[in-house]
Amino acid sequence: MSKIYEEKNDENEIIIRTATVDDAKALLDIYRPYVEKTAITFEYDVPTVEEFRSRIEKTLKKYPYLVAEVNGEVAGYVYAGAFKGRAAYDWAVETSVYVKENMRKMGLGKLLYAQIEKILKKQNIVNLYACIAYAEVEDEYLTNASVRFHKHMGYEWIGEFHKCGYKFNRWYDMVWLEKMLGEHIDNQPAVIKFADLEI
Repeated sequence: MSKIYEEKNDENEIIIRTATVDDAKALLDIYRPYVEKTAITFEYDVPTVEEFRSRIEKTLKKYPYLVAEVNGEVAGYVYAGAFKGRAAYDWAVETSVYVKENMRKMGLGKLLYAQIEKILKKQNIVNLYACIAYAEVEDEYLTNASVRFHKHMGYEWIGEFHKCGYKFNRWYDMVWLEKMLGEHIDNQPAVIKFADLEI
């Protein structure tokens, strides 16, 4: 278990570290309400712990998957994944972040994104993408807080797909936001797998 970041103050000790497959249940517990009660994810069914373990394991082969702990409690996570499967897209990733319901507004999402961006930069990744559910009119299942958060983190709105996600008997849009992490050059250095990276 490698620590990426640690911060202590009078109230909290925050540690950000690399996820392991043993985190699957704790991370699934964070993700579950997003599936069951929101349109933030377009998944209908809560994955099993085994499926979540598999997702973590698969991600870590090439990309970072980080966990935030607050006073020893798993409170949020962030990961990157392939933007598209073709080789020419290697330098682009899609990012996702989730924070425990009762631990929002603590700045954990910002901390998690800051740490994963440092790692992605070391991997020679240059393009970050966020695929976000979007409500034309905010409702009890979906606000546009994620779009606002990503814009605050330096992402720019680049595209919108209209009424392409159907959940809770309602149609939602999906939007793409983009952030550039580095320069685009002719002889772009190869992407270094997270598993091969020294951090």
